[in-house]
Amino acid sequence: MLKHVIPRRHIPPLQLQRRWATQTSQQPFHPSTNEWSHPPSNATISDEEIYRLAAKPRRPLTLADLVRHGKPPLRDAALLSSANFTLSLLPSRLAHRIQAMRNLPFIVVANPHVSKIYNNYLHSLSTLEPFYKKPIETIDEEIRFTDAMADIVRTHSNTIPTLAQGFLQCRKYIEPAEVTRFLDQHLRARIGTRLVAEQHLALHMASTGDAATRPPDPNHVGVIDLALRPADIVRQCEGFVAEVCELKYGIRPSLVINGEVDAEFAHIPMHLEYIITELLKNAMRATIESGNEREAIEVTIASAPNVTTTKLDSLRKLSVTEANAFDFSQEGLEEYCSSPDADVGPLNAAAPCITLRIRDRGGGIPPEALPNIWSYSFTTFNNEEAIEAAGETGGSAGLNAISNSGTNQSSIAGLGYGLPLGRAYAEYFGGGIAVQSMYGWGTDVYLTLQGIGKMDDVKKSKNGLEELQEEVAGTE
Repeated sequence: MLKHVIPRRHIPPLQLQRRWATQTSQQPFHPSTNEWSHPPSNATISDEEIYRLAAKPRRPLTLADLVRHGKPPLRDAALLSSANFTLSLLPSRLAHRIQAMRNLPFIVVANPHVSKIYNNYLHSLSTLEPFYKKPIETIDEEIRFTDAMADIVRTHSNTIPTLAQGFLQCRKYIEPAEVTRFLDQHLRARIGTRLVAEQHLALHMASTGDAATRPPDPNHVGVIDLALRPADIVRQCEGFVAEVCELKYGIRPSLVINGEVDAEFAHIPMHLEYIITELLKNAMRATIESGNEREAIEVTIASAPNVTTTKLDSLRKLSVTEANAFDFSQEGLEEYCSSPDADVGPLNAAAPCITLRIRDRGGGIPPEALPNIWSYSFTTFNNEEAIEAAGETGGSAGLNAISNSGTNQSSIAGLGYGLPLGRAYAEYFGGGIAVQSMYGWGTDVYLTLQGIGKMDDVKKSKNGLEELQEEVAGTE
């Protein structure tokens, strides 16, 4: 860690914590609107620098971008290129999120939990400021940058439950539609920001020290698994969710996998783990509470090797509410991906596509609840229990944050964030989630994920490194 970077554990408390200390976690704070323009911060970065970075257009991200540096262990030149590519993306993305949080109603951003996340973003941008002033040219600089990135990733590991608690406390002062709109944009942006950071960290760890001398894993490029087996992920998530059910209900639901159980494709295991965990939580809880625990949950896996973006239109339209007003036709998707709001560009080539159907006999979704299932502000538990859940939730690799809570009901019902956040992970790289409910019987959930193709499909010309360096220089 650079000496001039203040570690998170040494940052003094916020100036307003004394005023908030007397408030319980269930009581929202009522500040005066004339005391400051935005919450106080110990960050050193100036408002002018934040405005400058936020004004820069965000570069769309694809999975191909993350594998273009090659398989680890990387040579020094490729590792430096990865560091500079990472550094070309993160500052403006962090600045965009800071500006978005400043645009929230004052009483919301003044909430201690929301303010904590706001200050985390300011701290992270301040940490990166010494690095993005000039390109990283030596391995020593890359090591210092990677140490700073590791600190940033740890700082943001608990963002989701912290924001959840803050917005639950402020639910009287902000419309549910506004909460959903902000969180959808914020959490989708967070997926890309965290993915870029963790990809470089993984490449660095696999290319330095003892790891560089070990035989390389032919199936992994950083956080991407080029031969990911969905059936293995389903079994892994089943074990975790079934254990939670057994602790809460004393019942361990059964699950069967059929279809193409040996199917493989290239994707990010952490993303799929989060999505499957949330879908299985819903299915197992509904199955148990409907009294049909003897009926096994059925997971069917199917692969479609040449599914293009256009062929996913019907699935996306089923998974997006009218309130979001997104056009997921081929033309609409390309227009969205070229806009400043996009975090991911369309995949240029057809890539293997995997569809999973999760079928349960949990009685289906009540008609009055169906319109709300994609809302971040919707939960099947009451407000007091949801706030308690937010307070007890801890983080695990940043992606399973809402799942890893105590043994109370929040472990199953969560905070109402699981399904919409799972959809965000699915849609981020061209997939989607669709729900078909037969009320009184059960629910089918269709999860479609589009991979990145084979490594041979990724451009690896002799001049690839020089092209990447020119591209990175052009984004600074």
